[in-house]
Amino acid sequence: MHMLLRTILHAWISRFGKRIGHYDVAHTRFRVLPTDLDILKHMNNGVYLSIFDIGRFDMLRRNGVWQIFADRGWYPVVASETITFRKSLQLWQRFEVESRIIGFDDKAAYVQHRAVVDGEIYAEAFIKARFLKRSGGTVGIEEMLDAVGPAPAALELPEWLVRWGDDVRLPSTRDAAPSVWE
Repeated sequence: MHMLLRTILHAWISRFGKRIGHYDVAHTRFRVLPTDLDILKHMNNGVYLSIFDIGRFDMLRRNGVWQIFADRGWYPVVASETITFRKSLQLWQRFEVESRIIGFDDKAAYVQHRAVVDGEIYAEAFIKARFLKRSGGTVGIEEMLDAVGPAPAALELPEWLVRWGDDVRLPSTRDAAPSVWE
């Protein structure tokens, strides 16, 4: 429930927040709450990804992409994500989520997130997102870029991230995906 309340709060805040360009870094402020903690009394690893979701939503609202998607009946979904932790966030600690779109492959967009305290990275995640149509089907990257505008020429995905996206891909929803342990 607390993530829903945080999402609503940040949706309201982002509505009035500073506008940014599509490929700028968005900065979203947070504080570690008691509901974010695990049994070791630091922020739970799963909470980071939920907080990064809110940071991504804030970024898309402030860079105008969310409205473009809404006008067309599109919405993003996470296809894959990976996160690396460096330091723990503690109760009541203030931190900032930095979010930016870092590139595209033939089917998805990639977003980078960082949890940052006083300019120091505590955790970093990479998200691979696809786009769906409320009417059914997917939004191709070309169609999406036609709607939001071209990506900067210098925007290029790191090769390791493309490999990671390919390596962790599950079968299509139209294909069988039996749970067989080897």
